[in-house]
This record gives sequence, C-alpha cells and structure tokens, in this order.
Amino acid sequence: MPRILGIDVPANKRLVVSLSYLYGIGPTRARDIVQKVGLSPDLRAKELTDAHVRAITEVIQHDYVAEGDLRREISQNIKRLMSIGCYRGLRHRRGLPVRGQRTKTNARTRKGPRRTVGVIRDKAARAALKTK
Repeated sequence: MPRILGIDVPANKRLVVSLSYLYGIGPTRARDIVQKVGLSPDLRAKELTDAHVRAITEVIQHDYVAEGDLRREISQNIKRLMSIGCYRGLRHRRGLPVRGQRTKTNARTRKGPRRTVGVIRDKAARAALKTK
C-alpha cells in the first residue's frame, strides 16, 4: 500500500483512482499528475516503485495544494469570513447553509436533526400529570 503525502492509497486500484483518495485531488487532477510523471494511467498503485512514489509526491507538492495545506487554507478562509462578520461568516457561525439554499424545509445536513418545539406528551408523561 503506497503512502503519498501521509495517506495510504489503495494498492489494488488503478493509479488515477488511488490518487483521488487524497484530499484536493480529483479524477482530473489525478490524470494530470500521472501524465506529468509519465506513468500509464492503467498502472496499479501496488506496481509503483519508490522512485515513482517520490516523483508523484514531488509533483503534487510543487504544482497543487492538497491534504493538510488545503484543509488549513480552507479553515483559515472560513475563520476570516467569521471574524470580519460578513454574511457568509455569520451563516458559518450559526451552522446554516452558506450558499443561498432554502432553510424552511430541507437543510438538515447543516442544521442537524430536528429539535421539536412545543409540547409532546407520551402516555407516561400524561399519567404523571394526572397523578399530581
């Protein structure tokens, strides 16, 4: 199992697919990287030599922002938006959708599970109220 940028990429998959396991590297960028290194896209990740892995790592570090650097950059951008108090920053702070989606219905991914507001009484609660 080759290790690229601190991530174990799957060995049995094609190289292009394996590289897309890295954060910030999708299918198109993976194809570009393989082409720059001069390898066959049909090559399996387990067939890579140490020199190939070093070359791939070097191309990624030199030409692209990926993994830890990309995560850090994105989180700094979000913190900056929140600190200047812009609309997008406020939406991030409140945990609501940032890009104009509706929130009356849907938006459950950002808002989390529903928190019921109002009175809900089950049988046990009703019985407890009657005994008072």
